[in-house]
Amino acid sequence: MKIAVAQFEPKDGDKLYNLSVIDKLTKKAKSQGADVISFHEMSITAYTFTKELGLAEITKLAEEVPAGKSTQALIEISKKYNIPVLAGLVEKENDKIFNTYLCVAKDGVIAKYRKLHPFISKFMSAGREYVVFDLLGWKCGILICYDNNIIENVRATSLLGAEIIFAPHVTGCTPSSMPGRGYVDDIFWRNREKDPVSLRLEFDGPKGRRWLMRWLPSRAYDNGVYYAFTNPIGYDGEHLKNGNSMIIDPYGEVLSEIKSFADDITISKIAKDKIGLSGGWRYKNARRPELYKDIIGKTHEPYLKPIWMASKQ
Repeated sequence: MKIAVAQFEPKDGDKLYNLSVIDKLTKKAKSQGADVISFHEMSITAYTFTKELGLAEITKLAEEVPAGKSTQALIEISKKYNIPVLAGLVEKENDKIFNTYLCVAKDGVIAKYRKLHPFISKFMSAGREYVVFDLLGWKCGILICYDNNIIENVRATSLLGAEIIFAPHVTGCTPSSMPGRGYVDDIFWRNREKDPVSLRLEFDGPKGRRWLMRWLPSRAYDNGVYYAFTNPIGYDGEHLKNGNSMIIDPYGEVLSEIKSFADDITISKIAKDKIGLSGGWRYKNARRPELYKDIIGKTHEPYLKPIWMASKQ
């Protein structure tokens, strides 16, 4: 199967514009032989700006699935180019709001996943289940952004049979306790055509790609799965994002990656034989759940001191 991952600079709350870019990049992917294309988290609505929205505003932004206009538009794009499309939006069901990611084909919605850790807005409810679905002869899972940082989520999705995990994000270039992390100054973005090297160094350094490469390939490697990582390029709300949308194989190797600063795609051909040959596949088969099933199920105690600290007291 040939997977395409995309990146683009969204406009806050402008669903028509964002869907037009999704249409354009889907057409490009199909023309280059892709079998499926994946876009970033909340790509239809944009993401970061929703943290400032009140309940009435975010409820207005949200839509029902599959009846909403955006879902129907996504299905029409899929139908027009005869290719499954994955993209994200804000969903409403009854009185609840969700950060939702969809896989659609010409006949309708194939899969719907709700983010398990939706912290951008206090009005969003958390998803309550993993999703694994069939697509073009492959078992596929979805984990949105922060969901991938909780390693149990990746293992669980893999154990449910996923061979590919679609990982839509809006991430990178924000401060954290890790040395070197932080925002990228706007001057680099404004000068990207005159001085692309300086911006690439910012995006590929510890603020962006170098941080991703500390953990993202390990999710694929440890679980013996392919990873389809997507991320916006440019501004999402007031934050610059570094793109670097990429496809990673079960060995943890990057098969292809977008290195431009433009709305763009990259495509990789993936094969199932790598899965059975990967270390992660062997590791899963060597598991001994009886040793740790009760430990893994325990409630986390965030202020519990590490064992090595307790032993010194």
